[in-house]
Amino acid sequence: MSVSIKTVTLAGAMAAALASHATTASAMEKEKCFGVALAGQNDCAAGAGTTCAGTSKVDYQGNAWKLVDAGTCATMELPAMADGKARMGALEALDRDLPQG
Repeated sequence: MSVSIKTVTLAGAMAAALASHATTASAMEKEKCFGVALAGQNDCAAGAGTTCAGTSKVDYQGNAWKLVDAGTCATMELPAMADGKARMGALEALDRDLPQG
């Protein structure tokens, strides 16, 4: 093989490796999304009287968060609330779907 072909092959391999690493890194980015976890399946912050992960009391509890892929929180499809209003995740705690009592 000539030096120029080896150089091009090596450069291509390096570019592929870097692209693979960048894709893997971005796929691993997460963000806290409030109001999307099912009861007992939150990652943390489940409001007063709770200790952290797995302590949310109701589905979609607004003050409990789950880690989700970065950029997906506000676009997650969730069931509508009892009154028919759309339910969305948020990057900050919500005052909806809080446990009663």
